[in-house]
Amino acid sequence: MSRKYFGTDGIRGRVGVHPITPQFVMNLGYAAGKVLAKVEHTQNDRPGVLIGKDTRISGYMLESALEAGLIAAGIDVYLAGPIPTPAVAYLTRALRLQAGVVISASHNPFEDNGIKFFSGSGEKLPDAVETAIEVALDEPMQTNPSEGLGRAKRIDDAVGRYIEFCKSTFPANMNLRGMKIVVDSAHGATYHIARHVFHELGAEVIAIGAEPNGLNINDGYGATKPLNLQKAVVEHKADVGIALDGDGDRLIMVDGAGKLYDGDQLLYVIAKHRQAEGNMKGGVVGTLMTNLAFEHVMQHLGIPFARAKVGDRYVMELLQQKNWQLGGENSGHIICLDKHSTGDGIVSSLQVLHALRMKQQTLAQAAGDLHMYPQILINVKTAKKEDFANHPKVKNAVDAAEIMLDGKGRVLLRPSGTEPLLRVMVEGEDGVKVKLCAEKIAEAVRGVAG
Repeated sequence: MSRKYFGTDGIRGRVGVHPITPQFVMNLGYAAGKVLAKVEHTQNDRPGVLIGKDTRISGYMLESALEAGLIAAGIDVYLAGPIPTPAVAYLTRALRLQAGVVISASHNPFEDNGIKFFSGSGEKLPDAVETAIEVALDEPMQTNPSEGLGRAKRIDDAVGRYIEFCKSTFPANMNLRGMKIVVDSAHGATYHIARHVFHELGAEVIAIGAEPNGLNINDGYGATKPLNLQKAVVEHKADVGIALDGDGDRLIMVDGAGKLYDGDQLLYVIAKHRQAEGNMKGGVVGTLMTNLAFEHVMQHLGIPFARAKVGDRYVMELLQQKNWQLGGENSGHIICLDKHSTGDGIVSSLQVLHALRMKQQTLAQAAGDLHMYPQILINVKTAKKEDFANHPKVKNAVDAAEIMLDGKGRVLLRPSGTEPLLRVMVEGEDGVKVKLCAEKIAEAVRGVAG
C-alpha cells in the first residue's frame, strides 16, 4: 500500500502545518506505541522508547506531544534531550529498548521539523512497521487505564555515553595530538558533543556553529553551508575542518587550504585506506548521484562498486543485501557498518582521520588520486509529474548527449519525489561538453513539459 506520511526519511514538514502539529504527533506516538506493544518480549515489562531531538525550538513542543502519545499507549519513555540522530540509534541499541525516535528535520531550516524512528537494533524501521503505524493512525486514540500507562525517565548521561562510543570507533593505540581541527556543528545536535570527541582524542579544537538558540540551526553553518568553516580553517591555520549537519549524520570536510571535500571524496579516502590495510569487506555502495570518477577509481583499485537509489536508506538496504560494510552519498551521508548501524558524521570523520594519521598524509594528499568529473545538475519545472524521460524528443536529446560524451560521461534523468521537477544530471571528463549536454537536454524537457 502507498504511505500517506512516511517518506524515505520519516515524516517531515513545516511546523504547525499538518502533519507536523502537536495533535498529529501525539496521535503518531500513540499509534507507534500500540504497534510496538504488540511485539513479543522475553520479560513481562513494558516496551521502552528513547526520544532524542535536535536544537530547533519546536522540539520542545513535539517532544511533549510524542511523549504523551507513547505513555497513553502504555510505553515507557526515555528522554535524551538534544543529541544527534546516530546517538539515538546507538543508545536505543545499548539500552535494549524497542525503538528510538528522533525529532529533527536534518539540514532543513528551523521552521521545519520531522519524526523518524529506529528499531531496537539501531536501524531505520522496516517499511512494514511504518505501514502498520500508518494503519494504526486511522484508529481512534483510546488512552490506557491509569495502571496501564507508561512512565517517563530522563537519561542524564546520554551525551557522555555517546562521546565514549564515538571515541571507541578510533584505534585505541592512536591519537590526534598535534592536529588542529575546526569543528562546525551547524548550531545543531552535535554542538555539545563533537568538539569533546576530538579534544579527548588529543586534538586542538576550534568550535564554530556551536551556539544554538532554537532558531539558528543550519543557518550559515554546517555541512550544507561550509563557507564559514572554510574561512575558519584558513584563519586558524588548521590541519582540517569538519562540518556536520543539524542532526549529525552528514559530513563534509575541508583541508588546510580551505578546499571542500564531499561525501564521494571522503568515502574514497576511507575505502582506499581499508583496502591497503586488508580490512575491506566486499565493496562500496554509492547512489545514482555518485560521481562517475569514483566508480572508475573503484574499478582501478579492484574494489566492487554498486549504485543504490538516492537516500541513505537505500544505501543501507543494498549494503545489507550484499553483506558489505561501506557506502555513502556525495551529500555526506557515510555508512560504516563495522562501526555503527547507521550513518554518523562524527564516526565517519574519525575513519578519515584514522587514514590520514596512519599514512601521515594531509587530506589533500589522501584524496588527491580521485579527480572528480565536472557534474551539472539542472532542475526543470514541470506542470505535472509525468514520464518525460521516455518522450521521443527528450530521448533524442539524451542519445545525442551520450554520443557527444563518447563513453566518458553519464546522463541521469530523475523525477523529484516531492515536487513537479525533473532533475537533469550530466557528468563527464570534458566540462564544456557536460554543460552543453545538460543544457540541451533541459531545453528538450522544457519543450515537451510546457
